[in-house]
Amino acid sequence: MAAAPQSVYWLGNDTLRVSAALFAENRRRLCTGLKAKDGVVPQSVVVLQGGEQKQRYCTDTDVLFRQESFFHWAFGVTEADCYGAIDVDSGKSFLFVPKLPESYATWMGEIYPKEHFKAKYAVDEVHYTCDIVSVLSNLKPATLLTLRGRNTDSGSICREASFEGISGFQVNNTLLHPVIVECRLTKTDMELEVLRYTNRISSEAHKMIMKHVTPGQKEYEMESLFQHYCYNKGGMRHTSYTCICGTGNNSSVLHYGHAGAPNDKTIMDGDMCLFDMGGEYYCYSSDITCSFPANGKFTPDQRAIYEAVLKSSRAVMAAIRPGVKWTDMHRLADRVHLEELVKIGILKGSVDDMLKVHLGSVFMPHGLGHLLGIDVHDVGGYPEGVDRIDEPGLRSLRMGRLVQERMVLTVEPGIYFINHLLDQALASSTQSCFIDNQVLARFRGFGGVRIEDDIAVTADGVELLTCVPRTVEEIEAFMAEPAKPFSPVVSGKS
Repeated sequence: MAAAPQSVYWLGNDTLRVSAALFAENRRRLCTGLKAKDGVVPQSVVVLQGGEQKQRYCTDTDVLFRQESFFHWAFGVTEADCYGAIDVDSGKSFLFVPKLPESYATWMGEIYPKEHFKAKYAVDEVHYTCDIVSVLSNLKPATLLTLRGRNTDSGSICREASFEGISGFQVNNTLLHPVIVECRLTKTDMELEVLRYTNRISSEAHKMIMKHVTPGQKEYEMESLFQHYCYNKGGMRHTSYTCICGTGNNSSVLHYGHAGAPNDKTIMDGDMCLFDMGGEYYCYSSDITCSFPANGKFTPDQRAIYEAVLKSSRAVMAAIRPGVKWTDMHRLADRVHLEELVKIGILKGSVDDMLKVHLGSVFMPHGLGHLLGIDVHDVGGYPEGVDRIDEPGLRSLRMGRLVQERMVLTVEPGIYFINHLLDQALASSTQSCFIDNQVLARFRGFGGVRIEDDIAVTADGVELLTCVPRTVEEIEAFMAEPAKPFSPVVSGKS
């Protein structure tokens, strides 16, 4: 007979132990927030629906399951096809799991009793999903609070709980979303510990890539090595997003790595590498970009662009503290980039005048950074009443609010030489006057540099979660050291 599960997520070896208390604390915070919100009546019950197991198109091939993020935040459940409920007044938690057919035991493994899930997730009660109506009816809720709201990055509406018989209850689907988003916005101590872990493992994976990259290899070999390290050393079955392994001109493609550009170029001597990859542990993300020359030695032009981006990264991180506007941090990065491009000779004239015509967005068309947590582009960037600024660059910024303590953010300035943006700028009477086309021609095909770190905002500054070589000198020295063979974890090690 299998031993009773502990209320801890742990994948053995040196992976992180995560207590179910993390999710109990999240539920407590949610209840506190709901009680303080106008319109939430006594005897309200939150109902969340977990992710469903899906198949690939019309086949019976399973897509690798990953839990729906709001449901994970509240319950930490790894299984598919579940529901959860929270009595707001008492904080009492209810988990609903599928009642599996006997055939499951033949094909999929042991069918666990409800007591197994109660112990595993430290919830108050566990029932089968087929009993959800009767269990909720016994609670006599005045209102069921379901989740419906727009993700301001994707534009998609989040999944609202639905089950046969829900029409027999009074349902409100507007009150929950803004409260749970605000709860997810700032991280607890336990959540920060998981995010430190995802950053540590992902940082080590990036360093391993820097040691092993060699001209002549394929970009996808670096993607494969990263995924192998994160899973083998960190228990990370998922990456936080599709790996971006751009080299040469591909390093100027902001979301390189997709099906139309699948990390398939041969890495050439002299290429600049831009590797943007992050591992995910128990649904908590990381998002790190390292830029460096494939051969381990910066050319003068590579050094100049890299150090310009590093200067803006450090200027922003030195300025971040609770209360600053994230839009101002983006503008600060733009200013530093333009000042440095003037020093390099690509630009000429007044930086203040360049900012007025949004010249910074020609070289950094994306936003400075975004919230990070259970989703790599975490929720909460644009709450009701905060609108995107409709200007080049800033309209791509994924957060428009003031920085708060316990936010986790990416800081990812970059300078890229994207031909169609450069051609547009040269054709613009307001922008072309600042560009020295002869010097710019030297950088056509250069690609781009992005430096991306994950930070947690503290009371008076930031905690840097990412730990990789960052200065030119650190990178060159690190890449010059002999690489140690990558040895897999020995099974059974603890």
